[in-house]
Amino acid sequence: MNRFLTASTAILLLTSVLAACGGNTNSSSNAGASTSPSSSSSEPSASNKPKEKVTINLWSFTDEIPNMTTKYIATHPDANVEFKTTVVATTDGAYQPALDQALSAGGKDAPDIYAAEAAFVLKYTQGDASSFAANYADLGLDNTMVQDAGIAQYSIDIGSKGGELKALAYQATGGAFIYRRSIAKDVFGTDDPATVKNEVGPGWDKFFGAAAKLKAKGYGIVSGDGDIWHAIENSSDKGWIVDGKLHIDPKREQFLDLSKKLKDNGYHNDTKDWEEGWFADMSGTGSQPIFGFFGPAWLINYVMNGQVKDTNGDWAVTEPPTGFFWGGTWLIGNKDVVKNDAKRAAVADFIKWVTLDTSETGLQYYWANGTMKDGEKGTKDTVASSVVMSKSNGEVELLGGQNMFDVFVPANANATGKNLSQFDETINSLWRGQVREYTAGTKNRDKAIADFKQQVKDQLQIDSE
Repeated sequence: MNRFLTASTAILLLTSVLAACGGNTNSSSNAGASTSPSSSSSEPSASNKPKEKVTINLWSFTDEIPNMTTKYIATHPDANVEFKTTVVATTDGAYQPALDQALSAGGKDAPDIYAAEAAFVLKYTQGDASSFAANYADLGLDNTMVQDAGIAQYSIDIGSKGGELKALAYQATGGAFIYRRSIAKDVFGTDDPATVKNEVGPGWDKFFGAAAKLKAKGYGIVSGDGDIWHAIENSSDKGWIVDGKLHIDPKREQFLDLSKKLKDNGYHNDTKDWEEGWFADMSGTGSQPIFGFFGPAWLINYVMNGQVKDTNGDWAVTEPPTGFFWGGTWLIGNKDVVKNDAKRAAVADFIKWVTLDTSETGLQYYWANGTMKDGEKGTKDTVASSVVMSKSNGEVELLGGQNMFDVFVPANANATGKNLSQFDETINSLWRGQVREYTAGTKNRDKAIADFKQQVKDQLQIDSE
């Protein structure tokens, strides 16, 4: 892939990876809605199987989860089920309105299982649309299964309302610091993750101490301020909305100062994530060599992997200055499926296979080891289950053969899911826009904050504290 991506290519890439994309299935986003059936060809082999096939309506915003149904049917020959899949891309905000309409309409064509990504999942698990979601316990998926699989707490918190679990992710997206080995050796004398971890953290003071050392040798520590934003956003003590009003957590407000410090000292190349300069820094062709990026495994597997070129193998991962997560896709069951025993059982079995099955024939194991397709070696990825990752091989060529699971399992445990709101997608965009205006010198700090508050009020009708 040419590093100078066209706008349409960048948008497609962004849509895929922010959904916590999956190279395991060679999935891609679709521009519009599409439906397709897939079914088990075998007849029921036991007396407790339903006499007629159970049709599961599955809604998603990429074909990643629909593609999983093929593997499910192949590994469950006795499952008397067919999947009717509907894919509506998040491009231009099309997915949520279509899903909302389908959930509200109900009936036989309503989604039985539907997906939600991190940017808007709280709407469906805790917010305005949470009333449509079934409790996992009502599907027969209890807390013991969750504990036995070693699911990261942040994923559980995001998928829960009032102590009732309503959704789980199949990936784990805890974040790490991804750095260039050769630069680490030049500046710190070693590329050992245990040593680099103590150079860049814990805390932002140590991170900026490392930035000064790197700058003295002609390197930037990150590509742009967006590289530290997700670590700051998802490590804050509180989210944007507290008691119905806009709240600016001190850690998120600090982003103004940290971003300005990066720019004023030339510690970054002042790029914007998902744009050409950001990708150039992954391949080492930016205005100054860049030491690292913050991100989960999907950033390595599905973004950097296509950009690094000559720097392939010159990367490693270590613990970040603060715990965070970025992205993910959660599976939700419609509460109406519990009205029909056969459908409830079928929906529960698929969700369990995707999110909680820790066996070597569960989705988690296939996903972690890149073995979704028989005879093909796909992309390894971090998964929801720490149990599965502990028995899987996470060695990645891009990371010089490092086992990424050694870093990402604790990274998932250190992330928090208690600081989100259903409005984060909009509010984050407004906040980052104001921060960039401040660091560019077009407005002062107080003006940037005041304008941010006014934008939130104008667009979301949410007052500030």
